[in-house]
Amino acid sequence: MKKPIIFLVDDDRQVLRAIRRDIRRQYSATYEVIGTESAREALDELHSLRKENETVALFLSDQRMPEMLGVAFLEKARDLYPAAKRVLLTAYSDIEAAIRAINDVQLDYYLTKPWDPPEEKLFPVITDLLEAWEATWVPPFEGLRVIGYQWAPLSHQVKDYLSGNLIPYQWLDVENQEEASELIALHQIDRNSLPALIFEDGSLLARPSLADIAARLGRSPGARENLYDVAIIGAGPAGLSAAVYGASEGLRTLLIERRAPGGQAGTSSRIENYLGFPSGLSGSDLTRRAITQATRFGAEFLSPARVARIRTQDQYKILEMEDGQEVLARSIVITTGVDYRRLEAPGIETFTGAGVYYGAATTEAYACRHADVYLVGGGNSAGQAAMYLSTFARKVFIVIRRADLSATMSRYLIDQIAATPNIELLSHTEVVAAHGSDHLERLSLQTNGQSHEVPAAALFIFIGARPYTDWIELDILKNDKGYIATGRDLLRFPQFERVWKMARDPYLLETCVPGIFAAGDVRAGAMNRVASAVGEGAMAISFVHKYLAES
Repeated sequence: MKKPIIFLVDDDRQVLRAIRRDIRRQYSATYEVIGTESAREALDELHSLRKENETVALFLSDQRMPEMLGVAFLEKARDLYPAAKRVLLTAYSDIEAAIRAINDVQLDYYLTKPWDPPEEKLFPVITDLLEAWEATWVPPFEGLRVIGYQWAPLSHQVKDYLSGNLIPYQWLDVENQEEASELIALHQIDRNSLPALIFEDGSLLARPSLADIAARLGRSPGARENLYDVAIIGAGPAGLSAAVYGASEGLRTLLIERRAPGGQAGTSSRIENYLGFPSGLSGSDLTRRAITQATRFGAEFLSPARVARIRTQDQYKILEMEDGQEVLARSIVITTGVDYRRLEAPGIETFTGAGVYYGAATTEAYACRHADVYLVGGGNSAGQAAMYLSTFARKVFIVIRRADLSATMSRYLIDQIAATPNIELLSHTEVVAAHGSDHLERLSLQTNGQSHEVPAAALFIFIGARPYTDWIELDILKNDKGYIATGRDLLRFPQFERVWKMARDPYLLETCVPGIFAAGDVRAGAMNRVASAVGEGAMAISFVHKYLAES
């Protein structure tokens, strides 16, 4: 944590040197001591410190300075740091001005020169003031701050990207938090340019794209190597597992993710049936551990980066990126997983990102505190989200078309939901419309054919999934739902013999294009469990080794 600052101003160089020496000797262990000879330079420095989110605990200023009287300086300094203690350093002849300043600028104390010995005339006063300041001081958030409108879709995209990439940040709602308005004024931010990101060094990004944020955070803008042994597309559990095993076994490994690592599992507030974690772990914790593990072994990670298409040339695979770059790899593992299906109802698209969210329970839960929220879906992801939201919301309503959750949700989650008093299951019900002004305010529900309207602060949608494979233009065989066919399942397709020209049969996780594999939820026949996705990611690398050995 940064040390709070004791800020000294005196135009007499010798006096400044002496007071700085004494203050540092006594307080440098817990406070940073800054001194300047110019009041105007001091004000410029304070503006910079404020932008950098630094904290000033105490000002000590000389009264008679040629540029500005000490009382005037302290009055201006109070506008920037109103909670800081203010001490005036005066000659005997200035005591009357110091007494007036007690009322004029809420002066906390005045000291007369000289202050020797400091153990008697300086330190007791400063210590008392600092102790009083510490009693009410709340350390500021250190790190990235995001200012924006709660119901703006771009604000949601930024928050979702940061949380998905495990980047800590402080969210400041410009309509409800005074600190947000203060920072807008301090940094002279146009409100039409929100959301804005303020970094720890005081630098600013206004209305940024996700690529802008990634570049500012030092994320690699492009691949570093000319050729990779394996390129993994998608950083869900299967992709992360493949990256760990590929890199740890000496393969030049590239992991590419279009949004944030973790996939749908990464957004889960609690995974309780994953082997080895009897108390469960969050999706973000699992993701953080896996990313750390993969990069420690040497895997390269690109995010956000989107593969537009794949083409083959001889035995090489060429990944054409959306930004125009090309990546050359000897093999590919597709682990792009699934996307939530869209809810087709009037108003849903209008309020997506402004009260209607696909997943994102952990990102937007705090904004739903003490309010009624609705959740559509009956799978494990929906159940985990409902449990998490119940710690913030007044009431969580789970909307399902079925009579109960037994056919779609694990028993442990059903039991937890039943035991949580502020979660209510609405069976035989569906959302038929969303209403509001600039954000979601009400929902129209239909239960057993009867429609009614309810107030709703947010709607979270978890209604099944569709494979993220529409981007694949290469002649890779898929089933009728768009999932990638692999291994012996390929033999069922009439066109398989036309596209497969190898003497051997495809490996278990291999697609109809030799050297391109699929693992996890994107693969036809996958089990849709975190553990099985992790296992398939590791298994895919074993087949990559076999393919590379033969080619």
